Amino acid sequence: MATALHNLNDYDFSQVPDASNMCFGIVVAEWNHEITGALLEGCVSTLKDHGTLPENIHVKTVPGSFELIYGAHQMCLNGGYDAVIILGSVIRGETPHFDYICQGVTYGIARLNAKSEIPVVYGLLTTDTLEQAQDRAGGKLGNKGSECAVVAIKMAKF
Repeated sequence: MATALHNLNDYDFSQVPDASNMCFGIVVAEWNHEITGALLEGCVSTLKDHGTLPENIHVKTVPGSFELIYGAHQMCLNGGYDAVIILGSVIRGETPHFDYICQGVTYGIARLNAKSEIPVVYGLLTTDTLEQAQDRAGGKLGNKGSECAVVAIKMAKF
C-alpha cells in the first residue's frame, strides 16, 4: 500500500512483541539532518514505547545515505544487536545521483539481510521533494522511523 494511503504510525500496538530484553543498533545519515533527525526521534521513541531500555538503543551516525551500508555491516559484525535499523533520506535533485544512491543502498541492505545473522531494517526515504520527506518524517503521513522500530522488534522476534 502506498504511504499516501496509509499513515506510517497506524498499527496495532498489541501485535508488537515486548522489546524489554532487546538491543537495537541504529545507523543514521547526517545528510538531510532535518529529516533524519526526525526519523531517529520517531524510531527511538517507538522502541522505548515497546519496552526497550535506553541503554539498549545504540545510535551511530554516518555522513550520508550510501555510508549506511558500511555502518550497518559494522553493527552486524560487532554489536550483539537483535536488529539494526538504517535511517536516511535521499531527495531527488537535478542529476542521476539520486538513482545511484537509492539503488546502491537498497542493494547493499538487501545483501546484508541475505547474509547477516540479524535483520537490517530499511529506513531510507526516497522522495521527490523535501515536502514529501517531511510528510514521512513526523508529518501528515506519520514517521517512517517509528514504522522501522516496529519492524525491527517484529523481525528480532522472528
